[in-house]
This record gives sequence, structure tokens and C-alpha cells, in this order.
Amino acid sequence: MTFIDRIVRALGLCLLAFPLYGHAAAEPLDQILAVVDEEVITRTELDNQIGDIRRQFVQQGRSLPADDIIRRQLLERLILTKVQLHLASDKGIQIDDDTLDRALENIATQNSLSLKDFRDTLQRDGYNYARFRNEVRNEIAINRLRQREIDSRIVVTEQEVDNLLTTQAAEGSLNNEYQLFHILIAIPESAAPEQIKQAQQQAETVQQALQNGADFGATAIQYSAADNALQGGDLGWRKAGQLPTIFAEQLGKLQTGQISAPFRSASGFHIIRLNGIRTADTPRHIVHQTLARHILIKADEVTPAADVRMRLERLKDRLEQGEDFAELARSYSDDRRSAADGGSLGWVNPGQMVPEFEKVMEALAPGKISEPFQSRFGWHLAQVLEHREMDNTEEYRRDKARETIHKRKSDEEYETWLRRVRDEAFVEMRVSDN
Repeated sequence: MTFIDRIVRALGLCLLAFPLYGHAAAEPLDQILAVVDEEVITRTELDNQIGDIRRQFVQQGRSLPADDIIRRQLLERLILTKVQLHLASDKGIQIDDDTLDRALENIATQNSLSLKDFRDTLQRDGYNYARFRNEVRNEIAINRLRQREIDSRIVVTEQEVDNLLTTQAAEGSLNNEYQLFHILIAIPESAAPEQIKQAQQQAETVQQALQNGADFGATAIQYSAADNALQGGDLGWRKAGQLPTIFAEQLGKLQTGQISAPFRSASGFHIIRLNGIRTADTPRHIVHQTLARHILIKADEVTPAADVRMRLERLKDRLEQGEDFAELARSYSDDRRSAADGGSLGWVNPGQMVPEFEKVMEALAPGKISEPFQSRFGWHLAQVLEHREMDNTEEYRRDKARETIHKRKSDEEYETWLRRVRDEAFVEMRVSDN
């Protein structure tokens, strides 16, 4: 796996949709292939991306698809990308440089590199860093658009969590993961009966070819309208609950290596191949918890930070002389929620508090009181009452089940939404690309 492949996989980015190599910008008289809303797609832009995908296929040791197949897949991907970026712009989604810089630093950190070393590595491998930076900005914008339009509206009930865990336990598949390959023969959102019939016939023809020995990956690249078509339809390893519901329903009908009959969803006709099943270990989940309390005083125009710190230092002196922490918290803390309970924060899990507070809290021995310190909420005195190791495996499993259901619902809704916005967008093909 190449360096850029690791980045794409780790981040879940769709950077195959963007040119990353150092190609020259399109000339003013460049041929326009398509107009998408207010944007254009030029032949040079598409050719650049074809060059990129060819390099990636060679680096991965994969056979190259025919030119016309690559061009058709990448042109459609460009159209979808531009549609989403246009919507993001219309909705006021703008990614400032500070946000982008933090994202790039996170990418570098995930690859155990400084930002400078990360940039040097990309450039050494032949990638244009300025272009990479711009496309990460675009990807963040698209992710925010999806969060606003899809993810924020997804609701997962406790009954759904119960049902998933019960089903997995009954099937003995709690820890099973499945590797699926997928082909989608798409139909428009408001398809006429004849269009549906033609799509079904094509799906049946494709399925028959697969049964007769055609390579699934090559067939997916040629025929699939799914966004992973250029990856040969590989969905990777997923638990059943992470799969679209209609995919999960097919699992009980398939043995490893078998190919499904075409089945219908709102998006079109699907064909899947069950490539493998594996069991993942689920160890006990132990977390380090801390029982803590604090006194918070906020600085303002009347009481500057230096005065707040001095007040907390005096409160610490009183505590060390034996005064009751709970009483002082009730009298002086600006955190009214915890103050009513004597400053108690209860049992705190890792990551629950802001980093400044967590760093101080973890360094304190039970019974000790911190020096005054600052977070974005104000100035604190903190006391740790107890540390413990807590087995929260059941809560952890419920959280993972909830995440699984949310992602499945989100993916299904996103697929429907993306098909709708694609159908509603103004797309004019100017030149036949061949």
C-alpha cells in the first residue's frame, strides 16, 4: 500500500475524485466536457484524474480498466463532487485556513510525521501539496454538508440497540465481520417502468456473467454505479449491523464465495459477493475513571484573571487548613450545576473533560488539591477523591451498536440523498467524451 493509499484509507477520504499530481492548470480554451450547476468540467481536468488513477492502479499492482470505463466512472465522480461543493457553498459552508491547517496536522500526526515531513513525503512521491491541501478543504466541506443534511437528522433508539444486540447474540454473529463486493446497476429517482426493466435486465446479465466466471472486480469497474466501483466494488470488512439492511438480509442466503441474485432498492439493482467471514475478538473494555470535584471562578471585566487566581489560592489555603471543600464550592463556584452538589463531577471517563482539566486531574493523587489552573471555562481548583479501573464492556458494546446503527442509517440515507441531488442538479454534457 502506497503512502497516499494509507492516508486515504485512514481518513475515509474520497481523494480518487481529485487530482493530486502536479499537472498544469487547464488552458482558457480547454474543451468543456460538462457544465455542473455553475461549474465546468474540462477535458484536461478529467485527463489529469485519469493519469492519477492509472498511477494508483500501477502502484497497487492492479490491472488497468479500459480507458472508456475509467473516463465514464471518473466523469460521474467529478459531477457528484461538484454538485456537493456547489450545495455546500450555497449553504454557507466555508472551510477557513485554521480549520484546514488543523486537519492537515492531524493527518500528519496519524502518519507519525511532522507537517513538514508529511509535506516532503507527499512531494517526494510525486504529489502536488498545494493541490492536496485544496482537496482536503473540499473533502471537509463535503463532510460538513453531509453532517448537516444527513447525519444530524439520524435518530437511534434504545430499542434499536437492544434489537441489534439481541439479533447478533441469537445468530452467534456478535463478533462476525463480513467482506463483501458490490455492484450497483442504478436507476433514476423517478424511473419510468421501461428504465426499471432495462436496469433489471442488465443486472441479470451481469449476474449471469459473474456466475460464468467473470472477474467480480473488473465487472464492478465496468458496470457499477456505486462510489466504490473503481475499487472493484470492495466494501471492506464490516459487521452485519454496519451493512445496509438489504445487504445484511442477503448474508443468510450466501456461503463464502457465492454471488447473490440481483435485488432491488430505491437506488437500483444490487449484486453482492460474500468474499469471506472472520471473527474479531472483543476483549473486556476497562476504563480508568476518576472521582473528582472542583471550584470554578470565571474572570471578567470586573475581576481580571490575576485576581481570580489569587482568590483561588486563598481558597486552597483555607482547604488545606481543614475547611470543607463542598461548602466552599457551594459558596464560591461559578459552575452552578456542580456547585449544588459540592463541586462534584462524579466519576469521569477519559476524554470527558477538556484537555487542560484532564491533564491536571490525572496527575493528582487521591485527596490532593491542585494549584489554580485555567481552561476555556475559567480558573479551577480540582480535587481527586479516587481513581478506579471500571469494566464498562456492556456500555461499550451498546455504544458500538449505537454507532453501527447510526452509520448504517446514515449511509443508506446519504445514498438516497446523493442520487436525488444528482438528479436535481443542472448537468449539461457539452462534448461526448471518447
